[in-house]
Amino acid sequence: MTFKHLPFKPLALAIAVALAAPLGWADDHDEDDDEIPFDVAEIFFELNDTDGDLGIHALIDGEPWKRLVIEDSRGRKLLNVRVQRTLRRQGLTEFFFESAEPTFDELDPLDFFRRFPKGEYEVEGVTLDGQEMESETWVSHLMPEPPQPTVNGVPFATECDDEEPDEYNPTIVDSLPITIAWPDVTMSHPDADGAGAGVQPPEPVTIVNYQLVVEVEDAVFSLILPPGETSVTLPDSLLGIGDEFKYEVLAREESYNQTATESCFVLELD
Repeated sequence: MTFKHLPFKPLALAIAVALAAPLGWADDHDEDDDEIPFDVAEIFFELNDTDGDLGIHALIDGEPWKRLVIEDSRGRKLLNVRVQRTLRRQGLTEFFFESAEPTFDELDPLDFFRRFPKGEYEVEGVTLDGQEMESETWVSHLMPEPPQPTVNGVPFATECDDEEPDEYNPTIVDSLPITIAWPDVTMSHPDADGAGAGVQPPEPVTIVNYQLVVEVEDAVFSLILPPGETSVTLPDSLLGIGDEFKYEVLAREESYNQTATESCFVLELD
């Protein structure tokens, strides 16, 4: 299953991206100018606990810029973006990326966290008029434990690959209304060999919001909930579209790190 978790849309941009390239922007800015911060500068990890994979994401927003660099906590350049030609004159503001998310069999979680060490990451840029921009953001290895959803009180199904008959065993729902609920997430991921490899023993987490995404046919229902709200009754208009539903519950921690549980159910009414 593939879900879009954030209420932000990455842009298809005509940009040149160079990894770990020299900064070299002496001609782009006036060294006497004070640096200005980005409005948003977040770098965070996303875990799909159902599929067992991790990825790194970033969300940057602020004054129009023509150059963007991200450095990790060891001062290594991870991203170097230089806008070209007419787009350089226009400038960029919002910028979002998500990395590839290899499964744990392909990239061990401990190796993943070593690849992206925790600590202060720097986001640097140059505005259209040559002024420096800079923000710092704390990157944490604290991944929320996976949500444990139920559908009308029935625990979530773990076999939801509808393209493989032997791997498809959805929850059967035979009554209305349909409510998806889950207990509050309060701790970090417990699995020392999985997504909890970065932090052991588990620690308390502060959840800033939950997100529920439900897909049926070509329709998508998405809702972001504040901490403490842990149930949603699905609207009748959604239930009338089809019978087979896929859904995801995502818990987002204050560092923006987020953990998702995916599942499915089938509506069978008399």
